[in-house]
Amino acid sequence: MKQPEPPGPGREQSRTPDITPLLAVLRTLNPTSTAVETYLKEHITVVTVRKRKMLLKEGTFCEHIYFVVRGAVRGFVREGHRDITTWITVEDQLVSSIFSLHQRSPAVENIQALENCELLAMTLDDLHTLYEQFPESNILARKLLEIYYADAEKRAFIARLTKAENKYRHFLLHHQHLSNRIPLKYIASYLGMTLETLSRVRKKFSSKP
Repeated sequence: MKQPEPPGPGREQSRTPDITPLLAVLRTLNPTSTAVETYLKEHITVVTVRKRKMLLKEGTFCEHIYFVVRGAVRGFVREGHRDITTWITVEDQLVSSIFSLHQRSPAVENIQALENCELLAMTLDDLHTLYEQFPESNILARKLLEIYYADAEKRAFIARLTKAENKYRHFLLHHQHLSNRIPLKYIASYLGMTLETLSRVRKKFSSKP
C-alpha cells in the first residue's frame, strides 16, 4: 500500500496531540473506554496546514482521516479552469476523501485549507486496527457515518434546487454559521451559482424585515 506522503510546504506534523476536542465529540455519540482513548492518543498526530495550502490533491492517495480542531476546510473538483466547491467543513467535524480512503484509489477531489488549520490525523491502517481491537469503536463509526451521510443528503438536496433564493435559504437553514465566515466565492461555488447572483440574493435576504 502506498505510504502516507511526508509533510510538504505549508504543512507540518507533530506527535504530541491534545485530542480533548475529538474525545468531547465522540462522547456525545457513545461512551468511550479508557482503552480506546489511550489507543487514540497513541495513534493520532497533529497536522497544521496554512491558509490556501492543500491537504490532499486529486490523483494522490488519501491515507488519513482528519478531525478539524481549528479552521475551515473545503473540498473541490476542477472542471477546466474552474474550481467547484463540493463541501465546506469547520471545527469538530471529520475530513477525508472517503472514496480514495476506502477504495484505495486516487482521489478525484482536492482538499484545501480556507484558514490556518489544526487537525488531528489517523492513518487508515490504525483506524482498521481500532475497529478490530475495540468492538465498541464500531458503534462510534456507525454514528459518525450516519452524520456524514445526512450531510451528503443535504448537499445533494441543494444541488437539485433550481432557484438561487431557495438554495441560499437552505444553506442558511443548515450552515448559517458559515455565511459570514467563508469567502463568498466559495459559498457561491458550493451553491452552484455565480458570485454576482449570490451577492444579489444576500442583499435581498438582508433587506427583509
